[in-house]
Amino acid sequence: MMNMMNMMNKNTLLAVLLTLTAAGASANNNKVEIGKAAVEKCVACHGANFNETLDSSYPKLAGQHKDYLIQALKAYQRGVKGTAGRNNAIMAGQVQDLSNEQIEAIATYLNSLPTTLVVKK
Repeated sequence: MMNMMNMMNKNTLLAVLLTLTAAGASANNNKVEIGKAAVEKCVACHGANFNETLDSSYPKLAGQHKDYLIQALKAYQRGVKGTAGRNNAIMAGQVQDLSNEQIEAIATYLNSLPTTLVVKK
């Protein structure tokens, strides 16, 4: 009897985990789509695939770490007014009106792209 209850509990736990995983994947896909729509204006400088920029001083964004992108975009929003801000008039103008949700969606999308960035160990 106890083995049967343990098996039922394991099956229930597995079903819950699979449901949560599917829900998480769906939410992530939604963020990717929102982010993709939000970066249309960014291709002018960062390139159509976000790996080949207009100018070599502009960063490649494809495959960049999501947390880094979030912090960078928020730093551009703060500009020189806040601590740890970034001073760039073009970027400040592009990100000023973005919500936290939009920033996270942009970061999720850019992180999902194939990259030419090289990680050295």
